[in-house]
Order: sequence, then C-alpha cells, then structure tokens
Amino acid sequence: MDVLAFIDEQVKAIRQAVGSDTALVALSGGVDSSTVAVLGHRALGDRLDCLYIDDGLMRKNEGPMVQGAFANLGIKVRILDATERFFAALKGQVDAEAKRKAFRDTFYKTLGDAVSSSGAVWMLQGTIAADVIETQKGIKTQHNILEQIGIDPLSKYGLRILEPIRTLFKYQVREVARALGLPPEISERQPFPGPGLATRILGEVTPERVATVREAQAIVEEELAPFSPFQCLAVLFDDRATGIREGQRELGQIIAVRAVNSQDAMTASVVQLPWDVLVRLQQRICAEVPGVTKVLYDLTPKPPSTIEYI
Repeated sequence: MDVLAFIDEQVKAIRQAVGSDTALVALSGGVDSSTVAVLGHRALGDRLDCLYIDDGLMRKNEGPMVQGAFANLGIKVRILDATERFFAALKGQVDAEAKRKAFRDTFYKTLGDAVSSSGAVWMLQGTIAADVIETQKGIKTQHNILEQIGIDPLSKYGLRILEPIRTLFKYQVREVARALGLPPEISERQPFPGPGLATRILGEVTPERVATVREAQAIVEEELAPFSPFQCLAVLFDDRATGIREGQRELGQIIAVRAVNSQDAMTASVVQLPWDVLVRLQQRICAEVPGVTKVLYDLTPKPPSTIEYI
C-alpha cells in the first residue's frame, strides 16, 4: 500500500463528501478512530467536531489521555458523559450478542443526538476490514457495523456515515497513523473493543464489575508492556471460586488473563509468558483488586477462540 497516496485520497474523499457542511468524528483514543480523526481534521479543519464519548466502560484515565494527546496535535477533543445511558442499556443483559447489540444501539443513538445538537451533517468513524468481516460472518457483532448488515444509519439514527479506513487491516492502519504523525502511544496502542470493558465481563455489566476489571486490566497492561503483545486483557468471570483471605473462607472473583500476538486480528497466537511473570500477575491482581481470589491464564489461540470473550 502506498501510504501517502492513501492519505491524500482519503482527505480528498472526505472533503468532497462533506463539502461546506460540518462533520463529527467518534473518537475513542484507539488507533483506528484516532487515524480517522486526523484524516478528518486535515480535510475539514475546524469544521470537524472530535467527540469522545465517556460511556463508563473505558480504561483508567482514558479521557484525559486522549484530550492531551490530541491537544499536542492541535486538535480539540470534546468529552460527552453518557455513562448513565450506557449502564441503563446494559442492565440485566447477560447474553454476549445481546450486550453487543445493546451497546451498538446506545452508541449510535448517543451519536445521533450529538450530531443533531452540534449541527453536523456527517459522522466519521474508524471501521476497519476485520470489523466488517467478523460481523458479516456472524462471528460476533462489531459495534460499528450498520450499512454492511442492512441497517440504514440515516433512517434509524439520523446519521450519514463515512468510513475512510474500512478497507484496511490493523497493521495497515498503524502505517497510516505513523505517516500522519500520531504519537507512538496512539499509533502503536493495543486494540481496544468499541464496547470497552463490557466485552471483558461475562454476565451482567455493572459499574462495580467494570471497576474490578478496569483495575485488573491496568495491571495486565503494565506488567506485559515489555513483551509488546498485539493485545492483552483481563476478563471477569460470571462466577465465584472459594478462596482464603486472612485465614477465612471467601467466595472471590475470578479473573482470566489473556495475551496474544496477531497481525490482522483474524487469527492470533498465545504469548508464551515466563513463569515468574505469570506469578507476578497473579500476586498483584489478588493483592490490588478487591475481591479477587483466583487468576487464570488463557492458552487458547484464535481460532478456535476469539480474542475477546464476548
């Protein structure tokens, strides 16, 4: 792929599609949406509204990190607090597909409201090739797929959507991100699912359960950073296991740790971590995350597993 030619082509395409109107970009801070945000800013300048939706499902300190990184690029990011709306939509949902679809519907309703109130006509989003393929094959519903599965975003949510990088896989998006001048903490950042930590909770998603997996996720990312995995994650199980704390029986939470390498996210191999690293992960998670008494390491490649748990 000729990266510079691709950038020039997409900037022109965005500019032509939007014309003299304004657009909004749904920015999460991941490499996909960040790449689209910079492409959109190059095309439209101040006519692009960069919106970070705080859905209550993101990693620690995500919003301020995203704002700071883009401020250094001269791009202002607006944060919209929609936490209560997302938790209300997820309340009582336990089925994996039901949770993904509840998130998707809430995500686009929130964006539809934001587009309407801001006066924007178009919305840009960071859909990539793997998102389309996995959703169309029925492997799992990616939150940012609509038109490709027969949902009209204009009639359902009031959105006209542009997807400048939908033909690219993750490694190609990173090439574009580097060429656009995105800092390594964005361009090389691990993939993080659109529904956020909701994809790492088996069973119902509640603020308390999100807080548990968020703390475990931070430990996993910190400890495994030297190994540069394609993706690493902590998952909270929907069950409890007998444990011992201060000499007393405790029914504690179960956390699974997963670390994989991949190029395009369509297949993945498990990172063979040293034993001392696994032990340290267990010790830190059990000591620093309240209520956790058991830590597991997932050895399953993709396929037969997917990278995420739901």
